[in-house]
Amino acid sequence: IVSKDTTLPAGAARDLVLAQLCIKYTQSNSVGYALNGQMIGVGAGQQSRVDCVKLAGRKAQTWALRQHPKVLGLPFKEGSKRQDRVNARVQYIEGDFAGPQYEEWKAQFTSEPAPLTAEEKVAFLKVALSDVALASDAFFPFRDNIDVASRFGVKYLVHPGGSVQDTQTTAAADEYGMVMAHSGVRLFHH
Repeated sequence: IVSKDTTLPAGAARDLVLAQLCIKYTQSNSVGYALNGQMIGVGAGQQSRVDCVKLAGRKAQTWALRQHPKVLGLPFKEGSKRQDRVNARVQYIEGDFAGPQYEEWKAQFTSEPAPLTAEEKVAFLKVALSDVALASDAFFPFRDNIDVASRFGVKYLVHPGGSVQDTQTTAAADEYGMVMAHSGVRLFHH
């Protein structure tokens, strides 16, 4: 552990190992977010590591928002197929409908759901996404990775280390009160 904060609870250590195991088998560049023993977001195959951090972070947010009471309470018509409900929930969370697509989406419900507002999302995510673990298949080359990760509730980080920027990325983790470890194991492959 290279950060000032060296407190690594057993659950966080488990999540870091889980995330490393997962990204070992994904296309590089890759990062993985884990929480409570499950993967909640993977970003892989991007040319820029920070884009992987953003992509996986958005997936983690979608995962968390699927637990929002408004999402869980969507009034589906009886007989809706499971995958149709999953897709409808993600569409509801993302809220990016085209005209005809919205009408098709709305037809799945007994009544039109009230929108899930940006304010509701932010408030829910502040609670739902905290103490998240993030693993990277190669070193974090710049502090922007850490800055972005902080927006997605990341508290624990692991990467191989070995970058000339390690001092700066560790300092960024310290600024956010994160726990950062260097694994010494590079999982990056093409």
